[in-house]
Amino acid sequence: MAYRGKPVEDIPHEETVIWSCTHKDCKGWIRDNFSFANVPVCSICQSPMMRSVKMLPPIINTNKGRR
Repeated sequence: MAYRGKPVEDIPHEETVIWSCTHKDCKGWIRDNFSFANVPVCSICQSPMMRSVKMLPPIINTNKGRR
């Protein structure tokens, strides 16, 4: 059966600050603007996380700063 959907549109990516898990076997990460702590802990393995950069599609966090 043939697929006749619309062509997939390219989503632009930009450099995004993230927190990556430091445990060698864990692939956990979170966008900086979605973390609740200044220095988050990995939600998967509870290891410390370090700041880095990743190319990701832009997402705006509209809840940041609300309490």
